[in-house]
Amino acid sequence: MNELELYIHIPFCMKKCNYCDFLSAPADEESQSAYMEGLKREIVFYGKRLRGKRVSTVYIGGGTPSWMQQFYIEELMETVYASFLVEDDAEITIECNPGTLTANKLECYKKQGINRLSIGLQSANDEELKLLGRVHTFDQFLRNYELARECGFDNINIDLMDSLPGHTVEKFYHTLMSVIRLKPEHISCYSLIIEKGTPFYDRYKFDVVKLHAGMQTEELPMEDTSYQIGKMTQDLLAEQGYLRYEISNYAKKGYAGRHNIGYWQRKEYLGVGLGAASLLEETRYSNRSNLWDYIEVSDRIEGNTVYDEFLKRTIYSTNLHDSVNGLSREEQMEEFMFLGLRMPEGIIKSRFYQKFGFPVGFIYKEVLPQLKEDALVVETPTRIYLTDKGMDLNSYVAAQFLL
Repeated sequence: MNELELYIHIPFCMKKCNYCDFLSAPADEESQSAYMEGLKREIVFYGKRLRGKRVSTVYIGGGTPSWMQQFYIEELMETVYASFLVEDDAEITIECNPGTLTANKLECYKKQGINRLSIGLQSANDEELKLLGRVHTFDQFLRNYELARECGFDNINIDLMDSLPGHTVEKFYHTLMSVIRLKPEHISCYSLIIEKGTPFYDRYKFDVVKLHAGMQTEELPMEDTSYQIGKMTQDLLAEQGYLRYEISNYAKKGYAGRHNIGYWQRKEYLGVGLGAASLLEETRYSNRSNLWDYIEVSDRIEGNTVYDEFLKRTIYSTNLHDSVNGLSREEQMEEFMFLGLRMPEGIIKSRFYQKFGFPVGFIYKEVLPQLKEDALVVETPTRIYLTDKGMDLNSYVAAQFLL
């Protein structure tokens, strides 16, 4: 398979949000410049290492890539084109935050072949945005969205977040309708997860404990409320012509995120940049996560191969990597199942057999009957997919496929 997806991590943002545990933070101009030089060196290195691969999607994520000065993005994309064979119809996405876009930036993105924007709105309610620690208002989002349309972008995703403190079905309905009226091509709806080490954890940690114990919470919505929000979201977006093609993602026909789908289908992808993850030759990699450590090592990238006695194959790695995990056959099967089941089409049996040489029903001869009896999955002659109940309990279902 010569197809490759490319993820580029830009870890800088204007301000860390109260819920965010991503590898991102504000940075001065010196740090940004040094990092972008290191990032370009890594791209050039892999361009030589993976020569012959065709890049079908590029995703510039963060952080807030649109916060960066436009010449950084221009130089970055020029390096990508010089290092890789990028397909003519490649999907090229950049993440943006409201208030960071200008006409000049958008024109630069278009010129560099970026054809998809992913805008992090999260909420249409300014009080909720303030609670989340966002640095924009809904009005700023509207102005940036309209500017993107004026500049010719016809493939836009909007990120939304539900199950916020004090959230109700009615409150999220207001946000959803405010976004639907704009007719974006794609909408992503993620539930808030309170992570340790964030300001939200310090504020809501006792509610988190109560939620896990099934006790009445004070500010975080109860599980029943989150379930009702999810059902309302699914039903409303379906009525408006948005197809649910993955647990958290909805799109108009023809606009499903190709880069996202690649992850769930276990296509090979290269992640470059601070802490970026990759899946290459059935090996999962993770880059170094210390900024100046990454910058220093990127100036002298070295690769080597090691023979893994357990896996009985050679594994390649570089000094940029923080972790390297060659996947066993069993781990590959597990991933094939629990990632594939995130999509409504589910698992195509013939693909499983083609890859592993065994029918999926033989490998999971005990698991599948029980999940079908529990009305969590449906099995047809050609595929296996989650029921609505299974979608709601997808984490539980995924765990059953661990060998």
